[in-house]
Amino acid sequence: MLCTKSLDAFYRQFQALFGVDIHVRPGETVALIGANGAGKSTLLRALAGALDTPRGAIELDGHAAGAANERQQLARGIALVPEGRRLFPSLSVLENLQLAARNGRSGHWTVERLLRDIPLLDSVRDRPATALSGGQQQIVALSRALVMNPSYLLFDEVSLGLSPAAVDDVYRLIGTVKAEGVAIVLVEQNVRRALAESERFYCIQKGRIALEGASAGADYAQVTQAYFGA
Repeated sequence: MLCTKSLDAFYRQFQALFGVDIHVRPGETVALIGANGAGKSTLLRALAGALDTPRGAIELDGHAAGAANERQQLARGIALVPEGRRLFPSLSVLENLQLAARNGRSGHWTVERLLRDIPLLDSVRDRPATALSGGQQQIVALSRALVMNPSYLLFDEVSLGLSPAAVDDVYRLIGTVKAEGVAIVLVEQNVRRALAESERFYCIQKGRIALEGASAGADYAQVTQAYFGA
């Protein structure tokens, strides 16, 4: 299980998270809900090792996993699909995947398997990664994280800037990933979609957990109130 213990996070002198406690069980999908600037991306970056955190503020399977960098978290099985995708513009789709594979863990998600199972990837394999549509780039970014064979996949702003059809394509791939036992933590601005795609949710407001619970049957009005801090 991946969890945080009274996690505080800072950008220099600015405190972005205050005593955040969450947990993600193996194989489940957890949604992070909140307005822009609430701290959702900060939480994902902290879990992924992109921000400095106290050693005991993050735990993985009962062991301290804070105070780590991104490479160390990847080795532990925690991978991030960042907001904006951050694909390498000078590399082709194939080269982006190959580079990620060299820096990840061994496992059943290989470059060859991704090219075989996701026809889009094979059809654009030699094109510059950032020359694709937004939806295609999101599929490549997700595939780049998969080829590192994570146990916990953190996905920031799943549908931002994408067409409804592209969003559906991305969530279909997420469903395939989930079916293979990968735990997923997703940030999604569409609250109804976030609840529909997850087992549990945390609503973050001004760097604190304002509401949490099971996604099925969640009171949408209550979630909305927590979202806006009402």
